[in-house]
Amino acid sequence: MDFIQLKDGTKLPILGQGTWFMGEKKQKKEEEIKALQTGIEEKMTLIDTAEMYGDGLAELLVGESIKPFKREDLFLVSKVYPHNAGKEHIFDACNRTLQRMQTDYLDMYLLHWRGRVPFAETVDCMEELIKQGKIRRWGVSNLDTMDMEELFRVKNGENCMVNQVLYHLGSRGIEYNLLPFMQKEQIALMAYCPLAQGGTLRHNILNAKSVNEIAINRGITQMQVLLAFVLNQKSTIAIPKASSCIHTKENVDAASIKLTENEIKALNLEFQKPKEKTYLDIV
Repeated sequence: MDFIQLKDGTKLPILGQGTWFMGEKKQKKEEEIKALQTGIEEKMTLIDTAEMYGDGLAELLVGESIKPFKREDLFLVSKVYPHNAGKEHIFDACNRTLQRMQTDYLDMYLLHWRGRVPFAETVDCMEELIKQGKIRRWGVSNLDTMDMEELFRVKNGENCMVNQVLYHLGSRGIEYNLLPFMQKEQIALMAYCPLAQGGTLRHNILNAKSVNEIAINRGITQMQVLLAFVLNQKSTIAIPKASSCIHTKENVDAASIKLTENEIKALNLEFQKPKEKTYLDIV
């Protein structure tokens, strides 16, 4: 497993585990726990969740899944609702998250998306949570370029470590100016939905000529091609969700795939880089 380095020196695996929609169906609980544990055993020690996911059910699932492992070997990430991101609610929200996840601290706490609470207030609260030992570092999610620039103008805004946004082969809008800004400021990209959401978009991507040719030539799946594309980007962590051990292991295998210049050229030709600013994709 390759690693990236945050600007505070922390090394993180380029491949983590997402948990959106996990923990919501009792009949899938054991399989989902086993999938997360298999991922940890395969060095996917970064696990991302949020208080929004299943109204805390995903955090509960993570808490059960990590019991057999040493806490210091894990990197746990959760996200706070925008309406909980101010001084009146964030400390209670963080405590509830910690209780559900059965841990004393989070390695990373993210603002899930921008709400009405001013950035300055949220940043002050994040810094206070660090002082209290409840979190080790903080970041944001679903913030576009202008939002990030505004964040960096408030006191301690530069302490933001990551921005978690939607990014995959069929959604490359961040490459125009958001990603360059993040790279300039040493903000890591945490890519959610790196395999694209289900439906027509995913179907079209998986049936694309370039994706299929790479998959056939390498003897891998189309999904692994999509994940390899994201993982081949600089300072990027991908957090695909896998609800089964089979899919977990397929994701792990994709982390070792290094796309050639010709393969990247073929993908770029069919899925072109943005030539102008577009709205940030959110799901």
